[in-house]
Amino acid sequence: MLRDKFSEALKDAMRAKDPRRVGTLRLIMSALKDKDIEARGLGREALTDDEILSLLQKMIKQRNDSIEAFDKGGRVDLATLEREEKAIIEAYLPQQMSADDVRAAVKAAIAATAAASVKDMGKVIA
Repeated sequence: MLRDKFSEALKDAMRAKDPRRVGTLRLIMSALKDKDIEARGLGREALTDDEILSLLQKMIKQRNDSIEAFDKGGRVDLATLEREEKAIIEAYLPQQMSADDVRAAVKAAIAATAAASVKDMGKVIA
């Protein structure tokens, strides 16, 4: 489970005395606890791994927005810190497909459905 992975990573970062990684992992753990409390209030169980991945993606989006704002404001130091946090968070997300892999998958789907025109787009997407 991802929660166990975060706990172990936090322990490792503390042993390695890596303050940036420790801080970022604590932010992640705190966000998870907040979401768990929110879920309990709604009568749901703890977050699933898919929901945790969604939370991580949201955190990355927040970091991207902050980086953009800091760069516009001339705060390179803060933008650098946000980039470091973003890299740490991204390490826990699944590897994204490259553009070439996406193109190959689309071409394979088109060939498999024998799509000939834009009207066949629904078949390809399905």
